[in-house]
Amino acid sequence: MGKTSTPSYSSGVVNINGEEKASHYKKGNTIYSNYNMSDREKKIYDFAQNSFLENLPNINVFSVDTQKSLQNQLNAYTQKGLQTINDFYTPMLSNLKNDIASRFGNFDNSIFMDNLSDIESNRADAMSALTQDILAKQNELYNDELNRRYNYLNFLGNVQNQSTANIMNYLQLAANNSSSGNSYNQYAASSQSSSPYKSYANTASALLSSSGNPYAMAAGAAIKLGSEYFL
Repeated sequence: MGKTSTPSYSSGVVNINGEEKASHYKKGNTIYSNYNMSDREKKIYDFAQNSFLENLPNINVFSVDTQKSLQNQLNAYTQKGLQTINDFYTPMLSNLKNDIASRFGNFDNSIFMDNLSDIESNRADAMSALTQDILAKQNELYNDELNRRYNYLNFLGNVQNQSTANIMNYLQLAANNSSSGNSYNQYAASSQSSSPYKSYANTASALLSSSGNPYAMAAGAAIKLGSEYFL
Protein backbone atom coordinates (compact mmCIF):
# COMPACT_ATOMS: atom_id res chain seq x y z
CA MET A 1 0.00 0.00 0.00
CA GLY A 2 1.21 3.53 -0.76
CA LYS A 3 1.77 6.21 1.80
CA THR A 4 -1.36 8.28 2.45
CA SER A 5 -0.91 12.06 2.75
CA THR A 6 -3.07 14.09 5.13
CA PRO A 7 -5.79 15.84 3.13
CA SER A 8 -5.89 19.63 3.25
CA TYR A 9 -8.64 21.37 5.22
CA SER A 10 -11.39 22.71 2.97
CA SER A 11 -12.85 26.12 3.79
CA GLY A 12 -16.54 26.91 3.33
CA VAL A 13 -17.98 30.15 1.93
CA VAL A 14 -21.52 31.47 1.32
CA ASN A 15 -21.95 34.18 -1.34
CA ILE A 16 -25.14 36.18 -1.95
CA ASN A 17 -25.27 38.22 -5.17
CA GLY A 18 -21.49 38.04 -5.43
CA GLU A 19 -21.00 39.22 -1.84
CA GLU A 20 -19.34 36.93 0.68
CA LYS A 21 -21.70 36.67 3.66
CA ALA A 22 -20.17 33.87 5.73
CA SER A 23 -17.02 31.77 5.84
CA HIS A 24 -15.70 28.77 7.74
CA TYR A 25 -11.96 28.09 7.71
CA LYS A 26 -8.97 26.74 9.59
CA LYS A 27 -5.97 28.83 10.59
CA GLY A 28 -3.25 27.01 12.47
CA ASN A 29 -4.95 24.72 14.94
CA THR A 30 -8.06 26.90 15.26
CA ILE A 31 -11.33 26.68 13.33
CA TYR A 32 -12.95 30.05 12.60
CA SER A 33 -16.46 31.04 11.53
CA ASN A 34 -17.02 34.57 10.27
CA TYR A 35 -20.10 36.53 9.21
CA ASN A 36 -19.85 39.74 7.17
CA MET A 37 -22.63 42.02 8.42
CA SER A 38 -23.74 44.68 5.93
CA ASP A 39 -24.00 48.34 6.95
CA ARG A 40 -27.80 48.11 6.91
CA GLU A 41 -27.80 44.99 9.05
CA LYS A 42 -25.40 46.61 11.52
CA LYS A 43 -27.56 49.73 11.82
CA ILE A 44 -30.68 47.66 12.48
CA TYR A 45 -28.94 45.42 14.99
CA ASP A 46 -27.24 48.32 16.80
CA PHE A 47 -30.48 50.33 16.93
CA ALA A 48 -32.42 47.41 18.42
CA GLN A 49 -29.71 46.64 20.94
CA ASN A 50 -29.13 50.26 22.00
CA SER A 51 -32.85 51.04 22.20
CA PHE A 52 -33.43 47.94 24.32
CA LEU A 53 -30.68 48.96 26.75
CA GLU A 54 -31.96 52.55 26.93
CA ASN A 55 -35.58 51.60 27.63
CA LEU A 56 -35.08 48.65 29.96
CA PRO A 57 -33.98 50.56 33.13
CA ASN A 58 -37.06 52.84 32.99
CA ILE A 59 -39.60 50.28 31.84
CA ASN A 60 -41.76 50.76 34.97
CA VAL A 61 -40.83 54.39 35.68
CA PHE A 62 -43.29 57.10 34.64
CA SER A 63 -41.76 60.49 33.98
CA VAL A 64 -43.46 63.74 35.02
CA ASP A 65 -44.59 64.34 31.43
CA THR A 66 -46.02 60.83 31.16
CA GLN A 67 -47.91 61.19 34.44
CA LYS A 68 -49.26 64.56 33.32
CA SER A 69 -50.45 63.08 30.02
CA LEU A 70 -52.20 60.21 31.77
CA GLN A 71 -53.81 62.60 34.27
CA ASN A 72 -55.07 64.83 31.45
CA GLN A 73 -56.71 61.82 29.81
CA LEU A 74 -58.28 60.83 33.13
CA ASN A 75 -59.55 64.37 33.70
CA ALA A 76 -61.15 64.41 30.25
CA TYR A 77 -62.83 61.07 30.99
CA THR A 78 -64.11 62.40 34.34
CA GLN A 79 -65.49 65.60 32.82
CA LYS A 80 -67.29 63.63 30.13
CA GLY A 81 -68.87 61.38 32.77
CA LEU A 82 -69.99 64.35 34.87
CA GLN A 83 -71.41 66.07 31.81
CA THR A 84 -73.40 62.95 30.92
CA ILE A 85 -74.90 62.78 34.43
CA ASN A 86 -75.74 66.49 34.48
CA ASP A 87 -77.27 66.35 31.01
CA PHE A 88 -79.56 63.56 32.20
CA TYR A 89 -80.62 64.73 35.67
CA THR A 90 -80.64 68.55 35.34
CA PRO A 91 -83.56 68.61 32.86
CA MET A 92 -85.34 66.06 35.03
CA LEU A 93 -85.12 68.37 38.09
CA SER A 94 -86.15 71.36 36.03
CA ASN A 95 -89.21 69.55 34.68
CA LEU A 96 -90.15 68.42 38.19
CA LYS A 97 -89.96 71.98 39.56
CA ASN A 98 -91.99 73.39 36.68
CA ASP A 99 -94.64 70.69 37.09
CA ILE A 100 -94.96 71.19 40.86
CA ALA A 101 -95.01 74.99 40.57
CA SER A 102 -97.75 74.92 37.96
CA ARG A 103 -99.84 72.50 39.99
CA PHE A 104 -99.34 73.69 43.56
CA GLY A 105 -97.70 77.09 43.30
CA ASN A 106 -94.87 76.15 45.66
CA PHE A 107 -92.45 73.34 46.50
CA ASP A 108 -93.57 72.86 50.10
CA ASN A 109 -95.40 69.59 49.55
CA SER A 110 -94.74 65.88 49.88
CA ILE A 111 -95.12 65.10 46.18
CA PHE A 112 -92.21 67.38 45.27
CA MET A 113 -90.04 66.16 48.11
CA ASP A 114 -90.64 62.49 47.30
CA ASN A 115 -89.86 62.95 43.62
CA LEU A 116 -86.84 65.11 44.43
CA SER A 117 -85.54 62.44 46.81
CA ASP A 118 -85.86 59.76 44.12
CA ILE A 119 -84.01 61.87 41.55
CA GLU A 120 -81.19 62.77 43.96
CA SER A 121 -80.86 59.15 45.04
CA ASN A 122 -80.52 58.01 41.43
CA ARG A 123 -78.03 60.78 40.71
CA ALA A 124 -75.97 59.77 43.75
CA ASP A 125 -75.91 56.19 42.46
CA ALA A 126 -74.75 57.47 39.07
CA MET A 127 -71.97 59.50 40.72
CA SER A 128 -70.86 56.47 42.71
CA ALA A 129 -70.76 54.38 39.53
CA LEU A 130 -68.77 57.12 37.81
CA THR A 131 -66.23 57.08 40.65
CA GLN A 132 -65.69 53.35 40.10
CA ASP A 133 -65.42 53.92 36.36
CA ILE A 134 -62.79 56.61 36.92
CA LEU A 135 -60.68 54.26 39.06
CA ALA A 136 -61.01 51.54 36.41
CA LYS A 137 -60.07 54.03 33.68
CA GLN A 138 -57.01 55.08 35.66
CA ASN A 139 -55.84 51.45 35.89
CA GLU A 140 -56.57 50.97 32.20
CA LEU A 141 -54.49 54.01 31.20
CA TYR A 142 -51.51 52.93 33.30
CA ASN A 143 -51.72 49.31 32.12
CA ASP A 144 -51.98 50.40 28.48
CA GLU A 145 -48.84 52.50 28.90
CA LEU A 146 -46.97 49.57 30.46
CA ASN A 147 -48.19 47.17 27.75
CA ARG A 148 -47.03 49.59 25.06
CA ARG A 149 -43.57 49.71 26.62
CA TYR A 150 -43.28 45.94 27.06
CA ASN A 151 -44.52 45.34 23.51
CA TYR A 152 -41.84 47.71 22.24
CA LEU A 153 -39.14 45.85 24.20
CA ASN A 154 -40.45 42.55 22.81
CA PHE A 155 -40.26 43.98 19.31
CA LEU A 156 -36.65 45.09 19.85
CA GLY A 157 -35.78 41.68 21.30
CA ASN A 158 -37.35 39.93 18.31
CA VAL A 159 -35.32 42.09 15.91
CA GLN A 160 -32.11 41.07 17.68
CA ASN A 161 -33.13 37.41 17.83
CA GLN A 162 -34.00 37.36 14.13
CA SER A 163 -30.68 38.96 13.24
CA THR A 164 -28.82 36.39 15.33
CA ALA A 165 -30.82 33.53 13.78
CA ASN A 166 -29.98 34.76 10.26
CA ILE A 167 -26.28 34.96 11.16
CA MET A 168 -26.29 31.44 12.61
CA ASN A 169 -28.03 30.07 9.50
CA TYR A 170 -25.40 31.56 7.22
CA LEU A 171 -22.58 30.28 9.43
CA GLN A 172 -24.13 26.81 9.40
CA LEU A 173 -24.28 26.88 5.59
CA ALA A 174 -20.61 27.83 5.45
CA ALA A 175 -19.74 25.04 7.90
CA ASN A 176 -21.75 22.54 5.80
CA ASN A 177 -19.87 23.61 2.67
CA SER A 178 -16.59 23.11 4.51
CA SER A 179 -17.71 19.71 5.73
CA SER A 180 -18.65 18.63 2.19
CA GLY A 181 -15.27 19.76 0.89
CA ASN A 182 -13.43 17.93 3.65
CA SER A 183 -15.41 14.76 2.95
CA TYR A 184 -14.36 14.96 -0.68
CA ASN A 185 -10.73 15.64 0.24
CA GLN A 186 -10.72 12.64 2.56
CA TYR A 187 -12.16 10.45 -0.17
CA ALA A 188 -9.65 11.71 -2.75
CA ALA A 189 -6.71 11.13 -0.42
CA SER A 190 -7.92 7.65 0.50
CA SER A 191 -8.59 6.62 -3.09
CA GLN A 192 -4.99 7.33 -4.07
CA SER A 193 -3.65 4.66 -1.69
CA SER A 194 -6.48 2.11 -1.67
CA SER A 195 -7.44 -0.90 -3.76
CA PRO A 196 -10.22 -0.35 -6.31
CA TYR A 197 -12.69 -2.07 -3.96
CA LYS A 198 -11.67 0.15 -1.06
CA SER A 199 -11.97 3.18 -3.34
CA TYR A 200 -15.54 2.20 -4.16
CA ALA A 201 -16.25 1.69 -0.46
CA ASN A 202 -14.82 5.09 0.39
CA THR A 203 -16.91 6.72 -2.32
CA ALA A 204 -20.07 5.12 -1.01
CA SER A 205 -19.16 6.01 2.57
CA ALA A 206 -18.50 9.65 1.72
CA LEU A 207 -21.75 10.01 -0.19
CA LEU A 208 -23.82 8.36 2.53
CA SER A 209 -22.12 10.27 5.34
CA SER A 210 -22.82 13.65 3.72
CA SER A 211 -26.46 12.87 2.88
CA GLY A 212 -27.85 14.15 6.20
CA ASN A 213 -30.04 11.05 6.63
CA PRO A 214 -29.18 9.40 9.98
CA TYR A 215 -29.66 5.87 8.60
CA ALA A 216 -27.57 6.59 5.53
CA MET A 217 -24.91 8.20 7.68
CA ALA A 218 -24.79 5.13 9.91
CA ALA A 219 -24.47 2.91 6.85
CA GLY A 220 -21.66 5.10 5.54
CA ALA A 221 -19.81 4.79 8.84
CA ALA A 222 -20.23 1.00 8.75
CA ILE A 223 -18.89 0.77 5.19
CA LYS A 224 -15.89 2.90 6.10
CA LEU A 225 -15.16 0.78 9.18
CA GLY A 226 -15.46 -2.43 7.16
CA SER A 227 -13.18 -1.15 4.45
CA GLU A 228 -10.46 -0.48 7.00
CA TYR A 229 -10.49 -4.07 8.21
CA PHE A 230 -11.30 -6.12 5.11
CA LEU A 231 -10.07 -4.18 2.07
